Amino acid sequence: MFEDDDDLDPIERHNRLRQMPIFLKAEEILQLVHHLVKSVENSDIKFRRDGEKEMLEQYLDYLMENSMIIPAKIAGAEGVEIYDLKMENATIIRKAARELITDARGIQMLGFKDTEYLDLLRKEVEEFRILFAEWVKTFDPWDYIIDRWGLFNPPGINYDDHDPDDDIPFDPNNFPEEFFDDDYEGDSFDEDMDDEED
Repeated sequence: MFEDDDDLDPIERHNRLRQMPIFLKAEEILQLVHHLVKSVENSDIKFRRDGEKEMLEQYLDYLMENSMIIPAKIAGAEGVEIYDLKMENATIIRKAARELITDARGIQMLGFKDTEYLDLLRKEVEEFRILFAEWVKTFDPWDYIIDRWGLFNPPGINYDDHDPDDDIPFDPNNFPEEFFDDDYEGDSFDEDMDDEED
């Protein structure tokens, strides 16, 4: 994220996100895919086998879905500080970007002849890949919580390591007495929440 991002209001944060080169490239890819899908839908493809029309429609759906996932997950990664959450978003972005190429190849194999769009998409995804790799290098691996699934821990941190936060002592004096009452059901808290919703 940007320096002093915590001081930004949501509109300023949104504006900063929309200026990031990786986000701008993701939006370009989204627009390109939109035009590609329209071009495929308007072309006269001669299908050779049963089911190919349905396969083509599925590829087009995947193209649109993957192209929409990318900017959404960039925003998601920029909205958090914790390393494993950033990496989780980044992994989904990488998968979606790679699938764009697979989807484009499938469309071509089914008979779409306008390879200009497909070549342009490949070029844009390759440019995006470089921006993505540089962006991921900005993630702070030491702003983390232990990933108990073992995927996104900093070097030297294992999924089964002891979490130092577990050593923070529990002080019952930090809670109201009624919290420890056997009859306490949290009604007053629930009522407070209901009042806030009204």
